[in-house]
Amino acid sequence: MIIQNSKIDILQPSAFSLQPKQPESNKGFTLIELSVVVFLIGLMLLIAVPKVRDTMLSDGLKTTVNHLAGTARELRSDAVRNQVDYILHLDLGNNLIWTHSADMTPEARDEMKKRAFRLPEEVKILDVCRFDKEKVTDGEAIIMFSRKDYMQPAVVHLAQKDQRFTLVFEPFLSSVRTYDKYIDIGF
Repeated sequence: MIIQNSKIDILQPSAFSLQPKQPESNKGFTLIELSVVVFLIGLMLLIAVPKVRDTMLSDGLKTTVNHLAGTARELRSDAVRNQVDYILHLDLGNNLIWTHSADMTPEARDEMKKRAFRLPEEVKILDVCRFDKEKVTDGEAIIMFSRKDYMQPAVVHLAQKDQRFTLVFEPFLSSVRTYDKYIDIGF
């Protein structure tokens, strides 16, 4: 079988060619096309930049709120499942959060404190209010989680710059209510 070489005419564009049919002088975009693209990019930035800024500024605060709410759910279920009381420590001076069970040895408690959750740098625990107790604004505050499926009622206020969050630990609810502002709830 003999294969013949066929000549392809490169100079002649075919109907399926990707070469433009316009003369060389008409290449480029029109002023209207460029204006529409610039307008659309500006509109997308106008919408996206405030959301990105808010996310960056409040990310540490939301992380802390989610951590506290998740820790409360976990401690409550662990207390019932293991039939042991658990304690949530909030160190307002050092911005630390850690937990331990009531039956731990002092050495194990110290180890849990060493592995404490450190709040992001800008996030502060403003105060902790507990039922029939004074508002704690410095030092340590604790919230008890009972093996009988309730937790000690408390309100925790967090802040980051001008943003505030309130977490309400209610005794018989399985979740922690959160508010994105400072709410003074009296017991």
